Amino acid sequence: MMKFNIKPLDRSLQPAVREKIDNLTKPKGSLGRLEELAEKIALILHTLSPILKHPHNVLFAADHGILEEGVSVSPKEVTWQQLSHFSKGGAGINFLCEQHGFKLVLVDAGVDYDIPKGHGIIDMKVRKGTRNFLHEPAMTKEELELCIERGASVVKEIHRTTGCNIISFGEMGSGNTSPSAVWMHLFTGIELEKCIGAGAGLDTPGIRHKYEVLSKAVANYSGGEDPESKIAWFGGYEMAMAMGAMMQAAELGMIILVDGFIMTSVILAATQFYPQILDYAIFGHQGDESGHKRMLDAMGARAILHLDLRLGEGSGAVCAYPIVESAVRMINRMDSFQSVNVTKYF
Repeated sequence: MMKFNIKPLDRSLQPAVREKIDNLTKPKGSLGRLEELAEKIALILHTLSPILKHPHNVLFAADHGILEEGVSVSPKEVTWQQLSHFSKGGAGINFLCEQHGFKLVLVDAGVDYDIPKGHGIIDMKVRKGTRNFLHEPAMTKEELELCIERGASVVKEIHRTTGCNIISFGEMGSGNTSPSAVWMHLFTGIELEKCIGAGAGLDTPGIRHKYEVLSKAVANYSGGEDPESKIAWFGGYEMAMAMGAMMQAAELGMIILVDGFIMTSVILAATQFYPQILDYAIFGHQGDESGHKRMLDAMGARAILHLDLRLGEGSGAVCAYPIVESAVRMINRMDSFQSVNVTKYF
C-alpha cells in the first residue's frame, strides 16, 4: 500500500506556546477548549502565531453494494442526485462552506451513474459502486490502493495550488453507515450492535435488520487479519479515498477537521497504519448516529460541537470552523499581561 511519511508532532515549541497562552490577559485556563485548540493548532503548524489558510472541504461520493440488503432508507439514486445538487450550490454543505469561507471540492469516487461532464465534479471513479460485502469483498486490494492514491492526489494538488493548511472531508453514499459500523467494530472491539444506528432514518425493526445483515457479513468474513484486508472487504470507495486524503494531509502537516460518524471511522481506519495521524486531527462534532461517541471515546477524542447532526457531507466539521478560528484569534489577538501593563490576577 502507498506509504506516507507522517511524523509525530514536534513538541519542542510546546512550553513556549503554553507560556504565551497562559500570559494572555485572562485567568489561566479561563478560555477552556479554545486554549486547548490554540495549543494544538500552534503545534501542528509549528508557530507561535498560527494562520489558517484557504480552508477546503473535499466531498467524496460513491455507492455501496450492501445497499442491496435493505440496510438504509435512502435509495441508491440519492447518491448521484445529491452529488449533482452539491454542484449546483443548494445543499446543506453549500451554505456552510459559503458562510465559513470553505472551498468545496466534489469527487466522484465510485457513484453508480454516469455523471455528465461540466459540473465541476472531479472524476476519480474506481467502479460503479462497491460489491455486496455480505457475499464477497466490497473492493479488491488493488482498488483500495487506487482509492488511497487518488484521495492523496486531491489533497496534494489543493495544498500545492492554494497553500491550504486546514482541510475537512465529507462523504455522500447511501448506506455508508454500514461499512462505517463494521470498521468501528473491527478496529475498536466494541460489540457490533453498539456500533449500529439509524443511519438516514431507519426505525427500530430496520435497525434490527441492519444488525442481522452486518452480523452475518462479519461472520462470513474470510480475509486476512491485517487491517488492509478488513478495510478492503467492508469499505466504501469514498471512505478509502478519504482515508488516503487524510493521510496525505497529515504528511503535509495540515490540520484535519474530522466530520461525523463516517469520517471518524475513516480516521480510525487510518490509525491502523499511522496512529500518529491523530496528532493532526481536530474532531468537529459528535454526531447523532449511535456509536459515534463510543468511537470517539475509543480514540481518546473529544468533539468541539454536539448539535445532533447526522447529515454527513462534512457539515459538522465546517460548522465547527468558527470555534477553531476563535482559538487562533485568541492566541494572535489577545494582549499579554506584560504588553498592556496589567497585573496578573490569578
